[in-house]
Amino acid sequence: MTATAPSTARVRATALLPRLALVLAALLATLFSAATPASAHAALTASDPKDGAVVATAPAQVNLSFSEQVAMGGDSIRVLDPQGKRVDTGELRDLCSGSIIRYGTALHTGLPNGTYTVAWQAVSADSHPVSGAFTFSIGAPSQTSVSLAGQEAGGGPVGVVYDIARYAAYGGFAVLVGASAFLLLCWRRGAAERPLQKLVVGAWVTLTVATLAMLLLRTPYTGSGNFADAFDLGGLRAVLETKTGASLVSRLLLLGAAALFIAVLFGAYARSQSAAAGRPKAARSSGGPNGADTAKDTNDLAFGLGIGGGVVAAGIAATWALSEHASTGIQTGIAMPVDILHLLAVATWLGGLTALLVALHKVPGIEREAVQRFSRVAFISVLVLTVTGVYQSWRQVGSWSALTGTSYGQLLLVKVGLVAVLVTIAYVSRTWTTRLAETPAGKSAKVVSQRDVSRETESVTVPADPKRAAQLARQRAARANAREKQVRDADSDRVGLRRSVLAEAAVAVVLLAVTTILTSTEPGRTAELEAGGTSADTSTAVPDRAVKISLPFDTGGPAGKGTIRLELDPGRVGANAVHLWADSPDGQPLDLPEVKVAFTLPTKDIGPLPLAPERAAPGHWSATGVQLPLAGEWRIDVTVRTSDIDQTTVQKNVKIG
Repeated sequence: MTATAPSTARVRATALLPRLALVLAALLATLFSAATPASAHAALTASDPKDGAVVATAPAQVNLSFSEQVAMGGDSIRVLDPQGKRVDTGELRDLCSGSIIRYGTALHTGLPNGTYTVAWQAVSADSHPVSGAFTFSIGAPSQTSVSLAGQEAGGGPVGVVYDIARYAAYGGFAVLVGASAFLLLCWRRGAAERPLQKLVVGAWVTLTVATLAMLLLRTPYTGSGNFADAFDLGGLRAVLETKTGASLVSRLLLLGAAALFIAVLFGAYARSQSAAAGRPKAARSSGGPNGADTAKDTNDLAFGLGIGGGVVAAGIAATWALSEHASTGIQTGIAMPVDILHLLAVATWLGGLTALLVALHKVPGIEREAVQRFSRVAFISVLVLTVTGVYQSWRQVGSWSALTGTSYGQLLLVKVGLVAVLVTIAYVSRTWTTRLAETPAGKSAKVVSQRDVSRETESVTVPADPKRAAQLARQRAARANAREKQVRDADSDRVGLRRSVLAEAAVAVVLLAVTTILTSTEPGRTAELEAGGTSADTSTAVPDRAVKISLPFDTGGPAGKGTIRLELDPGRVGANAVHLWADSPDGQPLDLPEVKVAFTLPTKDIGPLPLAPERAAPGHWSATGVQLPLAGEWRIDVTVRTSDIDQTTVQKNVKIG
């Protein structure tokens, strides 16, 4: 529903809408054209060895680079030989440096030739599990018996149940916040109505149960995928130490405060509204002890509930913003407050819509002014979620190609389409709201109400037979319900509004489902980054450059002088190619009996890592797949032998990034 206003204001608003649409379109185009690297779900951006690579010698370890920070454990990276046997040591190495997010695991020595499978699993900074697998070969590719089908993180039955709990949590939050706001801002007397009380309490229970379920299922959801692990105390303790676990526990604590809010709302506040509704209008506006003073107390209570409820609602919304997409990527300081506003706007609109629907179906006496007030509140909510939604879309999608070429962008287009349908139906609801405002209250239902008064006031004789008495009681209840339905249905404007609001609510349910799926879908920025194979390091790091050094040597024997030229390409952490050339003093190739190389990283107590390059040509030796596992100041030792007894070792330090 959207806001109603006097005709002059409506004309101005109508004239303003095209300009507003142009401004939003220009803003959207500017934002999408200014895409910068960012991500939400972590993506594997590089690996060493690369997927499908064939290396000459067995690597010392396997390294994985990610687009953002991830949480990994000892078994997060598994390397399997062609028979499916693990060949890694199970020791996770943190190789992160600055903006470079890299982890590795060491391999056992003496690995035979063949195809090896690397399976990895991690939890990204936005709380969602990510996983993948790739292969590399030593010497030459071979057949492998390893099968990783169906091992996707966050999938299986546990993933289905977890997603249902996530959807229930979003729905419970929307109804809890929106229905409470509806009672405080639009229809205070509704706090005393039983159907609305059941609605709010049911939403609180739904959100609480869903949050508990997500907390218990977190371990199997991000790990084994077995329901039994939900009761693993060690796993639960580990979950509580994560950002997601802390957010879920905080949500449960805030729901305790929300329970107090509900108790006051449906206790003292509802009683004060019932008392105010039972007094004549003149008495409510008089200055007596039951007039203005009581009204002031009621307003003060409503103000306190509004402030306290708003703080609690924002806190619950923050448990999503601080642990999911908004908490990682670019501009997190802006994205998290924007996400909180977006969630509150959606809840106020859709949750209030649900409360209005319940009131129209279950409560015959809802005032037309309440419907008009909600129309204005809904209009403000739509404006807020439009502005915040545009920002979120730019931040998560990043480019026009990602909008149509990724699952996230396609789902976002579906969401935008559903919002457009919802706003269109809301325009119809506004028409019915306007008709309600122009029709005197009770005009349509007057005949039915008067006709049924005599039936309601007839004396009833209660028979002695308990069964007969119960039967008559059920009949009277059925007649009362039928009379209430007649009163409601006699108001044609109310019936029309009820049907349009029902259509809005149906679309809102689908919209909420799409939104829930979006929260667990890899954002467009990350998907394009992963598909393009761009390393996350390249956004801030200097491009790889081959390390080239010259080392003069003198073994002391005949023809023992010369120069070794060494090239390390690409000169970075991971696999490198090494080339050595030996030159005589006159610049001619010098064919030596033996050349050996060793790499040492003294600051990390790594090495020496020996290397025996193969002779490629006279005076030229080479080797591929030379692994340098860490960044730092590496010492390169080159041992040169010019005869059976004459040799020397020369060295030089180089910076490996």
